[in-house]
Amino acid sequence: MTETGTDDGFEAWLRDRTPERGLRPKSAAVLEVLVSQPRRASFGSTAELAQLAGVNVATVTRTAQALGFAGWPALQQELRARYMSSLSAPQVAEEHRDVDSPGSASLRRDLDSLALLNRRFAEDEIRQVAEAVAGARRTVVIADGSYAAVGIAFAHNARLAGYDVHAITAGDAELANATAKLSSEDVLIAISFWRLYESTVLAANEAKARGARAFAITDAASPALAGAVEQVLMVPAEGVTFFPSLTAGMSLVQAIVAQLAAVDPVRTGESIEAAEAMWSRFDLLHRRPGSADRTVPKRPTGGGVSAG
Repeated sequence: MTETGTDDGFEAWLRDRTPERGLRPKSAAVLEVLVSQPRRASFGSTAELAQLAGVNVATVTRTAQALGFAGWPALQQELRARYMSSLSAPQVAEEHRDVDSPGSASLRRDLDSLALLNRRFAEDEIRQVAEAVAGARRTVVIADGSYAAVGIAFAHNARLAGYDVHAITAGDAELANATAKLSSEDVLIAISFWRLYESTVLAANEAKARGARAFAITDAASPALAGAVEQVLMVPAEGVTFFPSLTAGMSLVQAIVAQLAAVDPVRTGESIEAAEAMWSRFDLLHRRPGSADRTVPKRPTGGGVSAG
């Protein structure tokens, strides 16, 4: 019997990754465990999975590689993200109920996620998104829920870098209006963790239909979303309680903006200078650059400092 909590696309995602020549019998046994017991596969060790499948640990690793992953850790991370995305918020909280010292555990989880992110991404993948944004007439960033923060930070910094990038976070009406204006000159970036919004999938597919370039930043891309974008940037986003972590997602979009700023340094420099001048004109900042007295005081001469 299949464990509860999985969705209809879970098994299809795994079986679609099976090579055309098929899997050897022992690897097929591992696949059946992944399909039938996703929770145990998501949280268990390689040895535990091998025992469930009646194979050795090396077979688990070879199965992961046959399914297109670097090894078992990479497969388990995405498997777990997909499993967690099939759960409700109370169910996710229940999965983490035994966490000791949640604050410390959250920091450790984020450190692990950043280490995984650093190992996973090649500079070419980040450069591809940055160059797409740089070459676009405008870029629409879709981000909703708590991870709207990631989209807002991305759009804000990309605009400072000199590019027309706007985050849509105010609801479906604004998203529909922005999507209606997309063309082959534009880029759409969908940012979504844990459970996808239907509107995000719809907007990505509409963008593709209108000829716009589309990218997704997510922890578990559904086939419907993956099929609408030219590149899926997978980000670890599991937290230690009922909500996803935004740390790795924020780090990735900051890396994209850093690469974007390097595409045309003159353009970015002029944009930043113009923004700085306008901040001063509007008197936005408590302390302006250069406003402090940076003169180095002279050392007193003679017998000491007067008390006057």
